[in-house]
Amino acid sequence: MKKIFKFGGASVKNSDAIINLKEIVSNQKENLTTIVVSAIDKTTNNLEEVWKNYQNGDVISAIQKTNKCIDFHYEIINALLLNSDEKFLTQFNSFCNQLNDFLQTSPGEDYNYSYSKIVSFGELWSTIIISYFLKSQKISNKWVDARAIIKTNNSYVDSNVNWKKTNKLINQNLSNNKLSITQGFISSNSIGETTTLGREGSDYTASIIGSCLDVNEIIIWKDVDGLLNADPKWFKKTRVLQNISYKEAIELSYLGASVIHPNTIKPLQNKNINLKIKSFLKPSQNGSLISINGLNDGETPSFIYKPDQFLLSITTKDYSFIFEEHISEIFSIFYSSGYKVHLMQNSALSFSVCGIINPIKLKKLIIDLQKNYMVKYNEKVDLLSVRHYKSLDLPEFLKSKQVLIEQRSRSTIRFVLKNKL
Repeated sequence: MKKIFKFGGASVKNSDAIINLKEIVSNQKENLTTIVVSAIDKTTNNLEEVWKNYQNGDVISAIQKTNKCIDFHYEIINALLLNSDEKFLTQFNSFCNQLNDFLQTSPGEDYNYSYSKIVSFGELWSTIIISYFLKSQKISNKWVDARAIIKTNNSYVDSNVNWKKTNKLINQNLSNNKLSITQGFISSNSIGETTTLGREGSDYTASIIGSCLDVNEIIIWKDVDGLLNADPKWFKKTRVLQNISYKEAIELSYLGASVIHPNTIKPLQNKNINLKIKSFLKPSQNGSLISINGLNDGETPSFIYKPDQFLLSITTKDYSFIFEEHISEIFSIFYSSGYKVHLMQNSALSFSVCGIINPIKLKKLIIDLQKNYMVKYNEKVDLLSVRHYKSLDLPEFLKSKQVLIEQRSRSTIRFVLKNKL
């Protein structure tokens, strides 16, 4: 039974966690073809700060934050005793130098190009450390650059996969006879420039590789006991969804469940590949299984809470009705600005959308919309979605909030909330 492991940032957050990864791989490496790894712990967040400094022309701060990231990785390298491996150090330092050299260049107008270029180094660092550490522990493996096997269109962020090219390259470069270590999240376009698959896209990478290799199972290792019905950061009592269908998983990811990247499920459903979500702290536990079986769907309500959303209310300047051509134009502006829509609602004269956008791109979004529309907006609103709700009441910690939008269907109720004045 061929399988793929994917380890998230928390599961490789320090040297002890990487040693734990080694134990999991050692105990379960039978038929394991590929390990997909995210950036270590908060590295992606830190590199996003580097990117913001770079894009704003603050090269000194960008380089300082980069060196701080590198120093953090060197602490792990030293703890894993890789600091005497010249071959490893040459490759790791080469990545560090590539990033610092890029930061010396002038930022262009395409924010997405520089974003993918800078942030991608987190995965390159983590995988080269893990590959060489596993080799030092007598676990033979091949380090593979994901940019050489996952090809996308020319959209640098949230890129669309070229499945035909990707399938060919994966089958050429990933051997079923030798364990491969590769990066989640990153990819490249037809001329080799770095692209990315979207925030938290490492799950999607595992899904792409699993689909192309026709594996039987993918296991995503998390710091939780499985797929939970609510984020324990916000909800005191949570339950593991032990068995749900592909369809239910897609619905939950669409609503914003953070455990699964939205694009992960469809390729697995196409090939009937089981997806397990397990705790790297409790590897013997069953965790959650996502498969074709939907008998348990709907048994447990799921709460998806997304704070810090951005609510737009868009109206035509001549007070004409909002028609399809208006919505088409509005969504074209959303796409070009990177605004991610999580909820929408329209009336005769107004079109309201709740979602997220990078603060750097917010000003341009508003300016582009105001050319043809009147625009009002609320920052820092909250979006709560309850799948398979049994009550119409808000959870206790949200009852003090003002409800701006409420939507209800047979299976889901959603609220856009803001603090009362």
